[in-house]
Order: sequence, then structure tokens, then C-alpha cells
Amino acid sequence: MAARKPKRTASRSRSSRKTTVAPMPERENNEFRAKIRMYRQGLGDCFLVTLPRTGSQKVPFRILIDCGVILGTPGATDKMTNVVQDIVKETSGHIDLLLATHLHWDHLSGFAQAEAAFKNLQVDQVWMPWTEDPKDPTGRKLRDEQDRALAALRMNVARMNLAGDGEAASEVAGLLDFFGMGASTSDALEIARKLGPVHYCRPSDTPIEETETGVRLYVMGPPLDEKFLKRFNPSKAHPETYELAFDGFATATPSLRSGSKTDSPFGTVFAIPMPAARAMEFFQQRYWTITGDDGWRRIGDASFADARELALQLDRVTNNTSLAIAIELADGDVLLFPADAQVGNWLSWGKLKWNIGEREVRGHDLLRRTIFYKVGHHGSHNATLREAGLELMDNLQIAMVPVVEAIAQQKGWDHMPLPELMAALKKKAKVVIRADRPPPDGVNSGSANLFYEITL
Repeated sequence: MAARKPKRTASRSRSSRKTTVAPMPERENNEFRAKIRMYRQGLGDCFLVTLPRTGSQKVPFRILIDCGVILGTPGATDKMTNVVQDIVKETSGHIDLLLATHLHWDHLSGFAQAEAAFKNLQVDQVWMPWTEDPKDPTGRKLRDEQDRALAALRMNVARMNLAGDGEAASEVAGLLDFFGMGASTSDALEIARKLGPVHYCRPSDTPIEETETGVRLYVMGPPLDEKFLKRFNPSKAHPETYELAFDGFATATPSLRSGSKTDSPFGTVFAIPMPAARAMEFFQQRYWTITGDDGWRRIGDASFADARELALQLDRVTNNTSLAIAIELADGDVLLFPADAQVGNWLSWGKLKWNIGEREVRGHDLLRRTIFYKVGHHGSHNATLREAGLELMDNLQIAMVPVVEAIAQQKGWDHMPLPELMAALKKKAKVVIRADRPPPDGVNSGSANLFYEITL
């Protein structure tokens, strides 16, 4: 589906109206600027944005952004079905725009788990990142690389377990949870792809103004430049993100520990598991504590270390293919939904610019006008930039964090959300709403406490 051309409108001045977190009584459509509903299905993303129409149409404009929960969530199918049934009820079975932001299970699982419930939802448009465009050669290359990496990593998990290194296997398997098991993220994406006409979004797209809403949608990412696309870690010398003492790897993912080598000329029945071998004096003296000319005999961990590093790389580059969207309201205020965009995706926004009538809009200008921020990647360490991100949001009113810290800790992600980032958000925003904490006064949580919803 070709992107529609925006209407030419005069430049708008910033509204002096303050954002409030208000309860949800019955209102006329023109009495609110936006409603944002964050579902609380677990560690995952699902947001419903409601925008009033200002013209003859009284039915609001609805945007659904992702629908998923992390692999291993108890009762996941029932939870996601309840979420979709609530979406159907709230929208009277009609979504104007569906965003499937990137190929991770915690963002897409609901399309597979609640497929039957989605049949009760009419979807006018489906937006996906350009990296999922089957006609794009770079997108095809990335998908092929991902498919090969996933196959190799899943095989390595089995090898690690056979070699007695269950700890290393658990680390890699935890990262693979983002890609599903049985029904995969690719399966879920294909279900979403069939829900309506698909447009593959690029930052070079002309921003779209939706009819009778006064709202304009900007595609911020994923970047077209592979240099940015594959830049997912902050710089060691000058980190761009909020973080703990930098150890070279994301603090919100399992740490890399020494593992075990599985390549062996013998069957596993004859093998001594690597953790046991390390504890035996014979092997310690002859194969680990070796220096000088005999260093060639030292046993290395390259195979499993490579597997863990590959899993981390795959997770992060997939995050960086996130479809990031800025929703500009009629008065110029902005709602920012970056999905799980990491460092390179954010850095690319500083180079974005669009001509809207007689005015020029730049990526960082949208950040300066951001009043609502959906915190990226559940508040992890490399998904919110500092100087080129949060510190630009001088008008930030509300931040929503779709995180369940207890589940993240069960997965071994000890700093999700990152305390330093949460502290910065509390200083910057007037209201910070976490999915795993009681809501602030005035936030609508519905009769079943299935979601938190704010009204702007």
C-alpha cells in the first residue's frame, strides 16, 4: 500500500494546555486529545491509542501497537485472548491502523495466541518496518542472516546441555525466548500481515496526516543506513545511554560467563562435562593454568562464547529494526512510540528531516515536543538515549513502562528496568506509570485491572 500524501496545513503553535492523568468518564470525542491504553498481560508490549475525529465522523481513530508477551508466561494464550477481546470491545471491532514493530515474540505473540479473537477485529491498515519487506534486498539479507543464526543457536543450546553446561544453555535459551518456540515470531508476523493491507515503513516516507484528526504520523526508524542499523551498543568511551558501570555488554540481558566447548571427536557418553573437568586437578594443571610455550594446549571456550555473543547480537539487531513512530497531535505535542529501538536507531533520528508545507520538521524537534514516551525495551539499558534522547524531552509529561520486573529477574535480566533510567524518568516526567506497579491517582485500570489508560 502506498503511503498517502499529507494534507498541507499551516504551522501550529504549541498548546499551553497541560497534560493531566484523568479518570475516564463518558465524554464527547472532542474533549480529549488522545487516550493511551497500556495492557498488563506480562512482560511484553500492547498499546491501544485512541484519537478523536474532529469532523463529521464521530468514531475515534484507533491505533494498535504490537500485541505480545514473553515466552514462558503462565497462561499466555488466555491472557492474550483476554487482551484482544478487550480491544474488540473497546473499538467495536475496528482498528484503523495496526503496527507490528519488529520480529520479537514479546511484541507479536498475541497474533498467534489469540488468532481466533483477531478474526473479530477489522483492520484497515497494517504497518511494518521496511526490514520485513520481502521485496527489499537488505531486508531479505537481514532475514536470511537471522534465520541461519536462530537455527545455529537452537542447535547450540542442545549441545551445551549435552556437554553439561546448563548455565550457558540457559543464557542463550533465555535470549531465544524473544523469538518464540513452536509457533515462531515469523508465524505470528505472517498472521498480522494478513489482517489488512500492508505498508512497509521507511523514515524517508512522507509523514501522513490522518483524515479529520489533525494528527500526523512520522516514521522515525528503523534507519535505512546499515551503519546505524547495526549500532546497538553504546560507546565505551562516551556512553550515549543511562547505565550501570559499563561492562561491554547490555546489563539488561544475561551476563556473558565462560562456557564450554562442545566440538568433540567422541560421543557425549564418553565426555566429562566441562564444569566437572575444570574442578579436577589433572585438567587444571594440564589445560587451564598454562603459560609460555605450552599455551597452545590451553582449553578455550570459543564455541559457546561465540554462541552467547551471537545470541546477544541477534537480539539487539532485531531490536534495532523496530518501527519507531512519532504521533504529532493537532497542537504540535508528540507521542513517541520507539518499540525496542536501540542506540543506532535513536542516533539516526538526529539526521531526519521532513518538509511539511512551508516548515521543516527534524527528528530532534519531535523529541523536544514529546509529551508522552512509551519507554523502549521495557526500560533496558541501551534502549533510551541520554543527550540525544530523554534529555531533549523538555516537555515530557507522562512515561509508560511496559515492564514486569519479577519476570525479567526470573529470566536473568537483573536490570530491567535499569534503576538509573527510572530515576532519570522520574526527574524528567511528571508521571511515570509502570505495568507492574500500582497506578497513580486518576489512571483508569478497568474493571479487570487488565490495562492502565491515560487521557490527554
